[in-house]
Amino acid sequence: MARPKKLENMSAAELAAMAAHIERLKIDKQNAERAAVREKMIAFAKQHGFDIRDLLDGRKGKRGKVAVKYRDRAGNTWTGRGRMPRWLVAATKGGKAKKEDFLVA
Repeated sequence: MARPKKLENMSAAELAAMAAHIERLKIDKQNAERAAVREKMIAFAKQHGFDIRDLLDGRKGKRGKVAVKYRDRAGNTWTGRGRMPRWLVAATKGGKAKKEDFLVA
């Protein structure tokens, strides 16, 4: 096996490549550990007569989608929740238009 270089003697490109490789390895290890824990949890739940979804799923059913409240001519949409999107901020900047001008009927 080749002798590893000292970090101080490596170029910036080599260090960046090594950092990217380490990050990929770290993510792969985390995913493998997560999968192993998930399998253990499923087996433990089955052993005691439960389905894992029954134990972990706190709410029944899924939340529905929120209807679009604002739309512009370019097809950009906003539900009215959260921060105002950039396209609407730009359109209403300087008093050119009002937010109500983009309401969906």
